[in-house]
Amino acid sequence: MTFRYLGSKARLSNSLSELIATPTSADGRFIDAFAGTGAVAEIAASNGWAVQVNDALPSAVVMSTARLLSLGEAKFESLGGYSSAVGRLNAVVAKPGYFHCTYSPASEACDADGVKRMYLTERNAARLDSIRAEIADWKDKTLISDDEECLLLADLISAVNRVANIAGTYGCFLSKWQANSQRLLEMTPRRLRLTPTDRISRIGNAEELHVKKQDLVYLDPPYTKRQYASYYHILDSIVLNDQPNVEGVSGLRPWKAKASSFCYKRRALDALVDLMANIGSSRILLSYSSEGHIPLDDLMAALSEIGDFQIHEIDGVGRYRPNVAASARGDAVTEYIVDFRHFGASSETENAKTSMEVQYA
Repeated sequence: MTFRYLGSKARLSNSLSELIATPTSADGRFIDAFAGTGAVAEIAASNGWAVQVNDALPSAVVMSTARLLSLGEAKFESLGGYSSAVGRLNAVVAKPGYFHCTYSPASEACDADGVKRMYLTERNAARLDSIRAEIADWKDKTLISDDEECLLLADLISAVNRVANIAGTYGCFLSKWQANSQRLLEMTPRRLRLTPTDRISRIGNAEELHVKKQDLVYLDPPYTKRQYASYYHILDSIVLNDQPNVEGVSGLRPWKAKASSFCYKRRALDALVDLMANIGSSRILLSYSSEGHIPLDDLMAALSEIGDFQIHEIDGVGRYRPNVAASARGDAVTEYIVDFRHFGASSETENAKTSMEVQYA
């Protein structure tokens, strides 16, 4: 799956795979607390872990879960198989509905303020309406399972992303149509895993997770002021199918109830350290970046009060560049992976000596 996503860790797969390694306990689980698109959860599953994906955004949980599905869990027996189901969706007759009236130029006539939104062409927005309605109808008629519905919604999100007239996120649309936006919205079957994964999916805040000591928790919180709930609002609307009233030129669905403390410079450090101090696992892997608004020295000083850690520094990771202004700030960032253990979590940490060694990958 190709998807431009803020903070994606797909590019760190080799380094993360080595640190995640294989399960050390028969009943331990890899918990991806800010799952995003599921790239890291997929690595853990490939390493043999039972996995739990968690995210505050329903669309992120759908995308993450879909990456863990196996061939045996998505047979689509009532529809002639997975490829047949996707083919049927691609063949639906486009009928304008909510997305057409809200996120295409048709919004100029539908919107009370006459806002013309250009996230999708009218043709593609109408196709999105019809495909989403068909998936909902199949689920209502029990023609597809929960897993199969999840897979189709993830594939629909990917299809929308390929034709969306955006710079990289859905925080705003572009004022001129890009070449990709003129293509026809079409779903594509993905390659599924050969063997099933022991998995759990949860929508919610990381602070509310129930974690065992033997679990390995991976934290990849927001680093900057960008609020994911506002940047990926359309994707949540696709998953929830709730047709909310939207606001402003960008047509944002109500999102402020999901505003993250990690996105506020004054709150981020306390929020992160509090999460790591109170999480039930002995070991935590934390991803962080030189772009983050918590200075690394401040983070290390705070963590040294609650546990031992090593910092693995990964140089030369390409910067996420949604627009020209972002590109001008530089081509690369430094990513850090903090391997953290609470004091007393193992024999190596009984003396409460803090390791602040920086390793380079």
